Amino acid sequence: MPTIQILAIGDIVGPAAVDHIKQKLWKYRSENNIALVVANAENACTGNGLDPEAAQAILDSGVDVITSGNHIWQKKSIYITLDEKPEILRPANYPAGCPGNGYIKYLADGKIFLVMNVMGIIFTEPLDCPFNTVEEILKRESGNYDYAVLDVHAEATSEKIALAYYFDGRINVVFGTHTHVATADEQILPNGTGYITDVGMAGPINSALGIKTECIIERLRYKLPTKFEIAQNDIECDCALFVLDADSGRVVKVTRVKL
Repeated sequence: MPTIQILAIGDIVGPAAVDHIKQKLWKYRSENNIALVVANAENACTGNGLDPEAAQAILDSGVDVITSGNHIWQKKSIYITLDEKPEILRPANYPAGCPGNGYIKYLADGKIFLVMNVMGIIFTEPLDCPFNTVEEILKRESGNYDYAVLDVHAEATSEKIALAYYFDGRINVVFGTHTHVATADEQILPNGTGYITDVGMAGPINSALGIKTECIIERLRYKLPTKFEIAQNDIECDCALFVLDADSGRVVKVTRVKL
C-alpha cells in the first residue's frame, strides 16, 4: 500500500529550539520519507512571537509550512513577511484585513496539501467561528487539493476534539497546538481522520511550558507582574507522525515521536 507521511511539530519555544530543529529535522525527515512537515512557531523568538529571521531559519531546517496562533502578532517585523511568504500562516479566523493568510495549498511529492490554521475561541479572543471558517475554506478549495491538514490552536481540549469529529473524513489530519503539553490521545477517528489533541512543544525540558519554572511559580504565588524568561537547558521536540493511505487518504497510523 503506498503511503504519505506527514509530520506535525509542536509549538517551537525560543531560539534554542529553532537550533535543535536545524540540527535534527533534515536527517529524521529523509530517514522516514516524510512528504510534508508542519510546525507551529508562534513562540520561536525570545519574548514570544516570530520574526522573519527565525521564520526563515525554520523553513530552511526542513519545515514546509509554519502555523501560528495568537502570539503571531507579537513581532511587528513579521507582518510584511506574512504577506510575502504564503507558507507562514496566521489563524484563518482573524479578520480579513489582518496581514497574511490562514491556509495554503502546498505542493510536495507531486501532491497538493491544503494546510489550514485556526484559533479556538473558548477562553481566547472572540474571533470568527472556527467551524464556519474551515467549512468556508473547504468549500472554496473543493477539488483543488489531494489531502487536507488542520492545526487547531486552542485552549480548550473539548473545542479541538469537537472540530476534529465535525470534520472527520473531510480533513485527513487534525492536530492541536497551544498548550505545549503533548496529549496521549493520538487516534484515528471513525471516518479516517488522524487526530491528536495537542502535539506538545519543541522547547526546554525542565521548564513550565518552555519558561523558567521560578518565573511561573512567582507569578502564581504572588499574583504580581513577572517577566517570563525562556528556560536554558536541554531541548526536547514533540511531534506527531501521521501515515496516510495514499489512495484513500485515510490515516492508517498516528505515532507520537520526539525529534
